Amino acid sequence: MTTLTPQKPAHLNPEGDVPAQVSPAPAPTLSPSPSPSPESPSPDSGWRELVDAVRESGQYPTRSEAESVTRIVLSALGGHVVGDERVDLARALPEEAARVVASQIPATRELTAAEFVDSVAARIEGATPATARWDVSSVLSVLPPLVGDALVTRILAQLPPGYALLFGRAELVPAE
Repeated sequence: MTTLTPQKPAHLNPEGDVPAQVSPAPAPTLSPSPSPSPESPSPDSGWRELVDAVRESGQYPTRSEAESVTRIVLSALGGHVVGDERVDLARALPEEAARVVASQIPATRELTAAEFVDSVAARIEGATPATARWDVSSVLSVLPPLVGDALVTRILAQLPPGYALLFGRAELVPAE
């Protein structure tokens, strides 16, 4: 069996099985990209700000933990928001967050808010329904100021009852 390593790629010789060692190609030279001007934000500054808001909201000890939770929750949400609301949500989010939401395949069935939280718990190692609810709320509650209350209202109209609390809103039930 031939083992390939990045430093010494193996190539078969004309006889077929004896690999010949080839010197590695020189690494390409990359010219440095121009740094963004002080008045224009870097392309991922919106993502950093979102993760920092989640970190503060959820009181996560590290930025890495907040980023992981943000990706997981937005990924789960991306499968359940469809149509124009999904497109508008992706447009309103920072580029990296938009990619996370838009890259999800739409879910085949609606999940109740409790099932949604459980689905997030299944994606986070060691999570319980209580910690997953905290994680979901920590991410979703920072979205209204970012994407606008009108869009959140449209998203909530598309989702089953119970999601409003996850977005930090009261769930109003019509009087009968």
